[in-house]
Amino acid sequence: MPKHRFKIDKQPKQEIKFFFHQPGTIPGTLRICQNATPSVINLIDYNRQEAYQLNNLTPQECVTHLDTESVSWLDVHGLGSEDVLKSLGEIFELHPLVLEDIVNVPQRPKVEDYEDQLLIITQMVIPKPKEVGFWLEQVSFVLGKHYLLTVQEEESLDCFQMIRDRILANKGSLRDRNADYLAYTLWNAIIEGYFPVLEMYGEQLENLEEEVVVDASNYSLSRIHQLKRELLALRRAIWPQRDAINTLIRDESLLISADVRLYLRDCYDRIVQIIDIVETYRELASSLTDVYLSSVSNRMNEVMKVLTIISTIFIPLTFIAGVYGMNFENMPELKVSWAYFAVWGIMIAIGLSLSYYFWRKGWFTTS
Repeated sequence: MPKHRFKIDKQPKQEIKFFFHQPGTIPGTLRICQNATPSVINLIDYNRQEAYQLNNLTPQECVTHLDTESVSWLDVHGLGSEDVLKSLGEIFELHPLVLEDIVNVPQRPKVEDYEDQLLIITQMVIPKPKEVGFWLEQVSFVLGKHYLLTVQEEESLDCFQMIRDRILANKGSLRDRNADYLAYTLWNAIIEGYFPVLEMYGEQLENLEEEVVVDASNYSLSRIHQLKRELLALRRAIWPQRDAINTLIRDESLLISADVRLYLRDCYDRIVQIIDIVETYRELASSLTDVYLSSVSNRMNEVMKVLTIISTIFIPLTFIAGVYGMNFENMPELKVSWAYFAVWGIMIAIGLSLSYYFWRKGWFTTS
């Protein structure tokens, strides 16, 4: 599996690492991780009449696609090639702070306007294929008049393949629109990718709730804590995107048409829906802690009830045995031949009477 800067594992104890500059570092300094995937540049160029795809381009081969009337989508996978990234920054005339935000991950989702370019930073969620969990991967958009530059952390499965297929097969209205509509389409795909993950966590919460009620264990408590942390990570990833999209809707930009701003309202509604679901799941996860404590407390009460019944039955028996176990010589019952059997009869009668009394009170039934 690819290695990501931010990932959630299934282990009860996990470490979330964020990397920062040393104090006093020059602004615009790129921080290249040693284990980062080498950068690969792919291109899809299209207009109403045609579309074609080119893979494994060099930065210099991208120059001819910047000033054309067609829409050029340059998709970069991997942040491990500093020379490639710097060359792209020079070719696209990216501000040093823009390139720093793209390369030095993770960044908070945001939108920044640089007059002739728009920087959009989002967080894409990638569900794990064979286990419960997900990865978060930063996706950066640089929107120009006739081009869109997207930069992803890893060359892995993303949620853009269907969009690539639609462009090449000329399905829908993508090839009839400009680069801003392509940016909206990709961002909308990222947002829709949160719903399958939330559905997975909804099922996990239902199963965990049943487990906590029926058979609570230390693993259940650990899993509740794990779910709360994962839901918090989802909240941190999706919440700033609401503000970012709201910025594009509210503030007019020459690179975003009025028609696309209408579509962005739909993205905003989806994000609000995701936030509501995440908040609901977080409340459910928090309530499961109370359910766990109640379940453990009820189980302890059942144990204490059994011990109380046993103690109550044996207290009078212990008293009788203690009285006749004293070593006094002047005890008339000790001289009677039937006294031993009488004491046994009395003790058995007391035990049976108390057991019947507790049974009538319902103490032998579990609540």
